[in-house]
Amino acid sequence: MLLEIKDLNVYYGAIHALKGISLEVDEGEIVTLIGANGAGKSTLLRTISGLLRPRTGSVSYRGVPVHTRAAHKIVADGLIQVPEGRKIFANLSVRENLELGAYIRTDREQVKKDLLHVFALFPRLHERISQNAGTLSGGEQQMLAMGRALMSRPHVLLLDEPSMGLAPLLVMEIFNIIRRINEEGVTILLVEQNALMALQCARRAYVLETGSITMQGPAEVLARDERIKQAYLGV
Repeated sequence: MLLEIKDLNVYYGAIHALKGISLEVDEGEIVTLIGANGAGKSTLLRTISGLLRPRTGSVSYRGVPVHTRAAHKIVADGLIQVPEGRKIFANLSVRENLELGAYIRTDREQVKKDLLHVFALFPRLHERISQNAGTLSGGEQQMLAMGRALMSRPHVLLLDEPSMGLAPLLVMEIFNIIRRINEEGVTILLVEQNALMALQCARRAYVLETGSITMQGPAEVLARDERIKQAYLGV
């Protein structure tokens, strides 16, 4: 098991945000977590990333508990998050944002190769390499946030709402790139409100409601479930 979350309980003060969450992500999978706003999806990713501490339960990566480790050490382990809202450095150039993604690396020649690989995935970033990131469109900023994460050489990519606020054509493009990144060997845990696209992209899925997992299984099976259709697919 590559990533394993067991009986995770997370609080914001007195608010019980995650209630006994358990889930697994195998090597090479795309696993998606769907649910409404406020269900706890981003809280889970922030806990995996070391930005929040669970009160009880554990997060294990390659069989080793990481939930007590500092966030920068979790990044060094290869668990990399693309945060909701992109969180790009608006006053820095596209190149500088990407280079910051590799800040913990010392293999400078490979960093240069990885930069070229990011530009192959996202040609628009190459076209705007010297442009301030804050002047990019929403879709381009999402590409930059994903490219920055790839510069850290992730083993597991934690994607938090990558399609938020994007036009339908850009959503399709982003999900095609997610599939391509996965095909290149990166395991992906995808948090996404666009349940239809997420279930089409993923191998397995979990449904999170008010801090608890209420359904799980193969993504294609959940996509046919009448409860999922009515609650999340608008069918």
